[in-house]
Amino acid sequence: MKFLVDAQLPKRLARLLQNQGYDAIHTQDLSQGNATPDADINSLSLEEERIVITKDADFVQSFLLQQKPYKLLLVATGGMVQVRVTL
Repeated sequence: MKFLVDAQLPKRLARLLQNQGYDAIHTQDLSQGNATPDADINSLSLEEERIVITKDADFVQSFLLQQKPYKLLLVATGGMVQVRVTL
């Protein structure tokens, strides 16, 4: 599995996934860093078949309407931690 960790989540999450043997990158690793537009993240996700891990609910709309990104793991926090996986 390949992952792309979005800017709102810590870079150490990508490193943790790498240490577990997964191909994982963080938006900081991209040429535009954490300023990488969502459209570019979606394109990279589709090109490299990467699962986007994010807290950004905008990706849910994009996924439901346009099937972008390739796959989505939405992390939501509040009174309790919720993880929504759309594979």
